[in-house]
Amino acid sequence: MSIFQMCTCRRLRVMAAAVVVAVVGATAAAQEWPSKPVRIVVGGPAGGTADALARIVAEGLGPSLGKPVIVEAKPGAAGAIAVSELLKSPHDGHTLLLIQGGIVTETPQAYPVSYKPFTDLKPLVQVSRQGLILLGNPELEAKNLKDLIALIKSRKDGMDYASYATGMRGHTSGVQFARLAKVELKHIGYKGSPPALQDVMGGHVPLMFDAPATALPLIKAGKIKAFAVNFPTRITALPDVPTFTELGYSALNEVGWMGLWSTADLSPAIQSRVRELTLHYLQQAKVRQRIEAMGMEGGLPLTPDELSKDLRAGYERQGELLRSIHYKPE
Repeated sequence: MSIFQMCTCRRLRVMAAAVVVAVVGATAAAQEWPSKPVRIVVGGPAGGTADALARIVAEGLGPSLGKPVIVEAKPGAAGAIAVSELLKSPHDGHTLLLIQGGIVTETPQAYPVSYKPFTDLKPLVQVSRQGLILLGNPELEAKNLKDLIALIKSRKDGMDYASYATGMRGHTSGVQFARLAKVELKHIGYKGSPPALQDVMGGHVPLMFDAPATALPLIKAGKIKAFAVNFPTRITALPDVPTFTELGYSALNEVGWMGLWSTADLSPAIQSRVRELTLHYLQQAKVRQRIEAMGMEGGLPLTPDELSKDLRAGYERQGELLRSIHYKPE
């Protein structure tokens, strides 16, 4: 054997040994995890939708892990505060994040952020899916979407619509709808759904695109009316509300989702274990029913790579819409 061949064989043995050590180390890390309580940081207020979903996940993970799973709300800055809390914590799987996919597809394009959405964060599990509902003041003289479009066209200056945050989907969904229906809509941005919904109920702003979880109780109470949802199918909690696709506006179809995330550099073995345990729990019928009662649909068992691909596509779509209206991050 030549000296070259001997050196090559030695290098290969060293590389193989390094791979074995890495695999053994990752396996050991997963077996030792968790060594203390696990936190799920929530990108939203206590009592909000993300908080409620995180508590559902915690109920399933806790008994499976044999350790307490604590939910901690970190609202503010369109989710960026919660992301910061995750990233500054040890990257050992003892801190996870539950937040909407918009933290990657929307927030970085609407506001200045300090994190790198596609390199700092890793989506592990899709927990729930939802569309946005076109809502209106109950006094509007329109029984359905066709009537609403005719009403908007009859007004010289069109109609105002509210959103829960400028530059986010509630804003750009209105842009899409106005273009597709060929109507004039003027956007009014709010800081959160509650104040915007309050003004829609009070008649100060006639329309709004909002998530089912916050709008559902008001719809059922007759305080606002629902015209259509931009989801592929009718949502379970509102079976009488048609989709935009049914009504001839298939381009207005965007699935938003909330999921469980980790730092991108978390051990793959721990990522896999979190996924396996969470998906097993979420697939139970009683758990999916709890999610549906909140106005959402259960998440799909997509892989992290599939989730990342979906996020990149959403990022491009949102960016294109914002560029088309010359939006500048605030």
